[in-house]
Amino acid sequence: YSLPHTSRFCKRNEPSLQVSIEHNKFKKKNMTMDESPSAQDELDALNAQVTKQGSAVRQMKKDGAEADAVAKAVEVLQTLKSQVAELSKKVECDDFDRKAFDDLILRKMFVIPSFEIHGGVKGLFDLGPPACSLKAAMVDAWRKHFVLQENMLEMECSCLTPEVVLKTSGHVDRFTDLMVKDPETGECFRADKLLEDAIDNLLEKSPNMPSEEQEAHLRIQRQADAFSPKELDDLLKKYECKPPSGADYSPSFPFNLMFKTSIGPEGTAVGFLRPETAQGLFVNFRRLLDANAQKMPFAAAQIGLGFRNEIAPRSGLLRVREFCMAEIEHFVNPKDKSHSNFQSVADKDLVLFGQEDQLGSGKTKTLTAGDAVAKGLIDNETLAYFMARTQLYMERIGMDKDRLRFRQHLKTEMAHYAADCWDLEIKSSYGWVECVGHADRACYDLEVHSKATKTPMLAIKKLDKPQEIEVAKLKFNRKLLGQVFKADQRVVSGILDGLAEDWTDFESIATALETEGKITVDGFEITKEMVEWTKTHKKVHEIKFTPSVIEPSFGMGRVLYSLLEHSFYQRDTEDKRCVMRFNPQVAPHKCAVLPLSASAEMNTVVDEIAEDLMESDLSIRVDKSTASLGRRYARADEIGVPFAVTVDFESVQNDSVTIRERDSCTQIRIPKDEVTRLIFAFVHNKMSWDEATKKYPIVELDDGEGQSSTITDGPVKVVDTGRGKFHRPS
Repeated sequence: YSLPHTSRFCKRNEPSLQVSIEHNKFKKKNMTMDESPSAQDELDALNAQVTKQGSAVRQMKKDGAEADAVAKAVEVLQTLKSQVAELSKKVECDDFDRKAFDDLILRKMFVIPSFEIHGGVKGLFDLGPPACSLKAAMVDAWRKHFVLQENMLEMECSCLTPEVVLKTSGHVDRFTDLMVKDPETGECFRADKLLEDAIDNLLEKSPNMPSEEQEAHLRIQRQADAFSPKELDDLLKKYECKPPSGADYSPSFPFNLMFKTSIGPEGTAVGFLRPETAQGLFVNFRRLLDANAQKMPFAAAQIGLGFRNEIAPRSGLLRVREFCMAEIEHFVNPKDKSHSNFQSVADKDLVLFGQEDQLGSGKTKTLTAGDAVAKGLIDNETLAYFMARTQLYMERIGMDKDRLRFRQHLKTEMAHYAADCWDLEIKSSYGWVECVGHADRACYDLEVHSKATKTPMLAIKKLDKPQEIEVAKLKFNRKLLGQVFKADQRVVSGILDGLAEDWTDFESIATALETEGKITVDGFEITKEMVEWTKTHKKVHEIKFTPSVIEPSFGMGRVLYSLLEHSFYQRDTEDKRCVMRFNPQVAPHKCAVLPLSASAEMNTVVDEIAEDLMESDLSIRVDKSTASLGRRYARADEIGVPFAVTVDFESVQNDSVTIRERDSCTQIRIPKDEVTRLIFAFVHNKMSWDEATKKYPIVELDDGEGQSSTITDGPVKVVDTGRGKFHRPS
């Protein structure tokens, strides 16, 4: 899912641009590197050079460098990427069976294309029963881990957002890509992608083209997303790009990635489906502060849908048009970003990929959250606190912690107002994919909404003792203000009065008026004749401030997909049966209940156990089909059911049942009345399977009569069968 980047207008929120193992072209997972440290060191160094060169190219484009200079820099970047790609092939291996994984996901209805029988729509997917339950469990765990434990204020804001809100945030003006249309059919295309494809086709049809001419075409292709609308139009004509109808494309025009609609039957009120959930929390800041009894700092949270009209959705669930987000807006005093609970996570190890390492060694560092803040790698305690809490959440839901890292945004990636930004990246077969953004967004969001609505977005800090502060005492030339600004004169005076509350805020204005005679403040040109000021002192009992915002933003769809990949494996048996290794806490079904045979006596016991489990809010799967027990175990394994209760002949005789653990395939026999208590303990992490095997006897299931017998205290061996692994006397 596309995540709201620090800038909020970074539309190309694709899997991270770290190349080699991170590049989409090399879709790898569970990659183990060659034992040669020199090869790995060389790869890391090349990755760092790619990152450094990529940053330089972005800065050149931003600064408006000459096209030839940009082209040469891009050429160097492409050469480095090619070197990385070649070296990656030597040091990587792939044991992830993409075909088996995709088959399981579709066959077991984890994820399916939306409106499939009507041909489907790109970028839209439906979650089937297993994934729907998995997502619900993930969201529930997120709410408990963050909202409940942190005492956050949760909201559910409207998905339909008036234009004025997104105009203020900047989305209306800057959330765009260049598009062209087929004038005959009205079909839309992304202009830069058309140019790239046209050049690919030209080179493919002309294998004998001189290398210099090929390079000239490739140079244009590499800059496709940097051209102006007119430049793109000229190039599309040069390369004879035609739509399916054969006519000429329309002129390029900016296409906003938000879904536009009208609010009300008149059609005069423009609205959009929200591209993120955060704006609803920002505009409700004052009410949230009141709900928190004016106490700072505090956090608000929201889980809900976002919508982005992606032009070229791809990579499955990683880039879609409708997605679930879970966002936190932690409001804090910009002059005090400490966190009262930081010590609880200060010793948590984090894998950090900082700016210097990305541009230097290309290697990550493992530091505790406390050390990272002390060394200045992470800007402040609150940001580090939420990074550590995110790490703990990922481990809690069963993510492989060896495939998690935090990557710091480079200076060329961050918005000018941002203090620090880190993405939690998860390694999957698509490489390192950003799934959670952690941004210190300073005061930007509240300030822009405050200025647009003339509504103060202020918090108050009560002082234990009165303090003397330096302020500016203003005297306005009301007549001149009225002549120049007319109805806006009160707005102008209000802005200046607000800045005068703190001399440090007003000092730059005073300096400009003294030296230049004028200054522009919030779009209003103020001259020296309009206002007089004196620097003075004021005793205050409270300090008003616009809070900074620390924002962890979770793309739950990306997290869901990554968890599916991290949980997938195949048994080391001849038939390579697929298994989903879901953590019991988030598994779609906590337990399967199976009768050994279809007898009425066994089915009665199955129903009793199932009812008791459901009364304890434990989701279960009952399978009374006539398939073999091994086949039914395999079905449960494929959707990640962690435990299976089997009712056999002994169950009818002495009210005992067996419980099978999915990954080890071992079984224990317990009294029927203890099933619910034990499964509940497993799910809520009150007891481990190893502890249970020490308390209850391990059993094996006979292949013939279906009777289970307790293993003796003598030596045992593990036997691999088509149904899994079984302990037997040796």
